[in-house]
Amino acid sequence: MFAPDQFLDLAETEHGILFEDVEHVWQALPKIAAYLKFRLKPAIHGRLIGRPYISNAVYIGRGTVIEPGAVIKGPAWIGDNCEIRSGAYLRENVILGHGVVAGNSCEFKNCLVFNDAQIPHFNYVGDAILGHKAHLGAGVIISNVRLDRRPVTIPTAEGPVDTGMRKFGAIVGDRAEIGCNAVLSPGSIIGRDSIIYPGTQWRGVLPARSIAKLRQEIQVAPRHD
Repeated sequence: MFAPDQFLDLAETEHGILFEDVEHVWQALPKIAAYLKFRLKPAIHGRLIGRPYISNAVYIGRGTVIEPGAVIKGPAWIGDNCEIRSGAYLRENVILGHGVVAGNSCEFKNCLVFNDAQIPHFNYVGDAILGHKAHLGAGVIISNVRLDRRPVTIPTAEGPVDTGMRKFGAIVGDRAEIGCNAVLSPGSIIGRDSIIYPGTQWRGVLPARSIAKLRQEIQVAPRHD
């Protein structure tokens, strides 16, 4: 039901080994830490502007630009031709593909981002996978912990699927568009080429090529001074 290739083009990441022997797409997330521990070879091939903070356990690919004010704690693997803009905060166990934009005031933690995805403004991406050319509008938050701290479940027509994970944000499929200030609740699964309207609070599974719309009534009243 949740096989990786239903949501992600595995040719659009150099880290497809994370999905070997994986039944459900989110099961790649707990593998990231060990994968980086044994495969990461720290090096900086990109261009640093000013003095961003970069720890020892970081790989930065060719053509990537790291702007001043960015913080990369690592372990982190950043591909070629990325933009890591001022104010970006990459915490532990982050993998960014080629051509990724990580923007101002965006925080990343334990996540895998496929090639050409854009996370440009005021976003939180925790315990999540973003597919090829996925895009988060300004202010999108991927929440990764339930308020009651219980394991995250995926609601389906056949009943909830227990992920066994206490921290799990979302799977955002290839080319999905998440509108400004939307919030993806823990365990959100967004299909390929889907759209979530701005300001939407989403929970559950959005099928591929679907649109989740939030409609609100706005009343306009005359002003009386």
